[in-house]
Amino acid sequence: MVPANFGCLLVRPAAAGRPFTSSLNVVTSTATDRVPRHRRELLNKVPEITIWFWVIKVLCTTVGESFADWINTTLGVGLETTSILFTVVLAAVLLWQVRLARYTPFVYWLTVVVLSVTGTLYTDILTDDLNVPLAVSTTAFAAILAVVFGVWYSRERTLSIHSINTVRRELFYWLAILVTFALGTAAGDWTLDLTGWTPGVSVLLPTALIGAVIVGWRLGANPVLAFWLAYILTRPLGANLGDWIASNKADGGLGVGTAGTSIIFLAAILATVIYLTVSRADAAERKRLQNAPATKRADRERVMLAYFSGVVIVTAIVLGVANAHNDSTASASDETNTKAATVQPLTAAAIQHFPPTEIAKLRAITQDTLTKLQAADQSAATARVKDLETLWDTDQASLQPLDSNAWHVLDGEVDTVLTALRAKTPNLATEQNALNALLQSLGT
Repeated sequence: MVPANFGCLLVRPAAAGRPFTSSLNVVTSTATDRVPRHRRELLNKVPEITIWFWVIKVLCTTVGESFADWINTTLGVGLETTSILFTVVLAAVLLWQVRLARYTPFVYWLTVVVLSVTGTLYTDILTDDLNVPLAVSTTAFAAILAVVFGVWYSRERTLSIHSINTVRRELFYWLAILVTFALGTAAGDWTLDLTGWTPGVSVLLPTALIGAVIVGWRLGANPVLAFWLAYILTRPLGANLGDWIASNKADGGLGVGTAGTSIIFLAAILATVIYLTVSRADAAERKRLQNAPATKRADRERVMLAYFSGVVIVTAIVLGVANAHNDSTASASDETNTKAATVQPLTAAAIQHFPPTEIAKLRAITQDTLTKLQAADQSAATARVKDLETLWDTDQASLQPLDSNAWHVLDGEVDTVLTALRAKTPNLATEQNALNALLQSLGT
């Protein structure tokens, strides 16, 4: 995804014992990194790569996942409307950021948050509305990112984030960030589809891969390559972390919800930004540093490229094994569901203890949701099913005491409907089957 001749970049070598976050700083001082006099040179527009950078980056990606889901699904705004809204907000925030002459924590990280949400929405449009397979979108975004890096390097002769000191370089930088968010979202969702892992388990893979990148960097990998690899991987890490915290406990999550997760992480981002604004702990400084011999550095980087290739192969094997296990589990589940289909749903006699008016309301919402699905309006169906959840939760206090067994059966079927419609990549057949089963139990 990046040019092979990174050896021409002058980088600060990793001193023994130096932490990854404090010394992964790429500083250029060759002629290829000088800015022509006719171009306006700015102070560096990005923060120093410290521990704060990575902490707030993960926080931002988590917000990107949970906040997009909250607005699109919970508030029922709809995917297209939400995407248009955030595209406008992104244009305004990006203009604000570009017009600044130096790094300003609040504006910089606001731009990252909005980019995170927008990149997530673009991927969701491809997946949910256009039915583009996640394997295709992941490959496409990877190719686009390679093109962005290639053009950026061919024009500027550096991909170092410590040389973001012209408007053109900054625009390349933000375009790359947007594509990394979209790529990370697609790759993360594709991984979940392949493996069937729960949100908590899914956090482990990007965490392990980031650890592998850190090891490679410490052993001599090109810092620019290591930085961008880690940056891409923080997207699925933050997204999976957000899913884990927001998901219901029955699904392996913590049950905080998308709104609660968004509020918690937005507050954490705000607190961190205030600290950085006051302390300037991440303000980048241009330095000219002694570099390791070019030949020795190039040899190490070639060895580390082989190491990263090995990591890719191991990751592919892990995903292949997980996919095979997921397929076998799915087959067993299908067999169980086939047997379960022979069990009769609740009859009218079984729900006779419930008020007919309430059952009629539940049935109407369920039928309306099914109708919207049949009209290929996924976003409207997802928004409508929120009414089902609200009404069912409201009726629990009055219905459950009337017939606890019947209530528990219906409660399980309502949960199945909600899970099917709120899946990251909804399956139309699964959604319709869940809704039809609930309608049968409600006495159609």
